[in-house]
Amino acid sequence: MTTVCHRPEGLEQLEAQTNFTKRELQVLYRGFKNECPSGVVNEETFKQIYAQFFPHGDASMYAHYLFNAFDTAQNGSVKFEDFVMALSILLRGTVHEKLRWTFNLYDINKDGYINKEEMMDIVKAIYDMMGKYTYPVLKEDAPRQHVEVFFQTLAATQPSTAMPADFLAPKKMDKNKDGVVTLDEFIESCQEDDNIMRSLQLFENVM
Repeated sequence: MTTVCHRPEGLEQLEAQTNFTKRELQVLYRGFKNECPSGVVNEETFKQIYAQFFPHGDASMYAHYLFNAFDTAQNGSVKFEDFVMALSILLRGTVHEKLRWTFNLYDINKDGYINKEEMMDIVKAIYDMMGKYTYPVLKEDAPRQHVEVFFQTLAATQPSTAMPADFLAPKKMDKNKDGVVTLDEFIESCQEDDNIMRSLQLFENVM
């Protein structure tokens, strides 16, 4: 059976579409091809790669949501172009671009809103990914409490063990109390929260 290999668009085009230099794109492409020789990664492979970064937890559900955010065409595969466009936003994008991307990650059913069920799924996935060695030890009902905080009250800052966790404790995101958080509410609330703004800056000097 023949394996179909995907060749990415020209690096010049990707350089124009992203915030990376041609040299950086070449380095990223070599790493991507090393992990995914076919030039395309499916969800199962993505989960296996992601799991290596969280050996003490179960990262499979969070990797599933993350994969869907990378898979902009929703066709079950992530090409190098998809990967590098997302990475460009997360590492080099404006605050507004980063927050829009994060909102899209949390908006699981892509209806333009984050509801409590979606946030509960995301929070639980993050807690599972952190694993049993998280300090302080998390209680069974911690995810649900965190979701209530997300929608209603000012939360204490969580330990900065992963960037997404810092997005789960903003000040009263559901401003009009309609049970869902819109993109505008999300962006406004995040920009008012110093912890979230700091977490966005952590990734700016990764490369």
